[in-house]
Amino acid sequence: MNTDVDGILTTIKGFSLEYGPKLIGAIIVWIIGSFIIKKLIRAFEHILDKQKTDASLKPFLKSIVSILLKVLLVISVLSMVGVAMTSFIAILGAAGLAVGLALSGTLQNFAGGVMILLFKPISVGDFINAQGHKGTVKEIQIFNTILTDLDNKTIIIPNGGLSTGSIVNYSTEPTRRVDISVGIAYGEDVKKSREVLLELGNNDDRVLKDPAPFIGVTELADSSVNLTFRVWVNSADYWGVYFDMNENVYAVFNKSGVQIPFPQLDVHLQK
Repeated sequence: MNTDVDGILTTIKGFSLEYGPKLIGAIIVWIIGSFIIKKLIRAFEHILDKQKTDASLKPFLKSIVSILLKVLLVISVLSMVGVAMTSFIAILGAAGLAVGLALSGTLQNFAGGVMILLFKPISVGDFINAQGHKGTVKEIQIFNTILTDLDNKTIIIPNGGLSTGSIVNYSTEPTRRVDISVGIAYGEDVKKSREVLLELGNNDDRVLKDPAPFIGVTELADSSVNLTFRVWVNSADYWGVYFDMNENVYAVFNKSGVQIPFPQLDVHLQK
């Protein structure tokens, strides 16, 4: 019995002598490493605040960085104790590859969401044209961007395609140009028509004086002489001016006696 006890004590002593210093060192490294990770996370958070990163993106980025640093710390501590890390790292890499392949589309949307939130090509409230859809940006999420179109339908666009495709943002500039196409009949006085349109533009307080309104002949069509009437307005006034101008052009042309033609076909009968 005494021999068995002595053997156990010897084994414990040998184990303690061999692994005790490593275990103590690993614990010390874990404590110091955890402290350093907290400091690094705070510094990273300060950088995000300084860069004015989107509030919905900051918690996710902080958690990703925290997880990566803690995984590195765990690997370092286990290797200090004497755990063989080659197989562990190989299994971890294979698992990561399998998850990445299974979630390739989701990861692409996530990466697109990060890019959009970081570089801000669009913001909430912008009116955009992207991926074949026009609408106002209602919300930018990590995986999708939500639009509300002109008749109040909700459009959900995956961020992967949105970040790699072309985006037309109508809200980034303070002013926009309103283009009105006007057709007058052949034989009408182009100069008079231009003066009528110019007066119409100058009498609208929403129309900017600089750049000045522009009227020009753009096409000699089959049944009309087509004029282009261009005015510059504040972006918020675009649609109001667009619809009002079309209505006012029709009214002022009728009042001025300028004929707006419609398609006609002349048929000549011969005996």
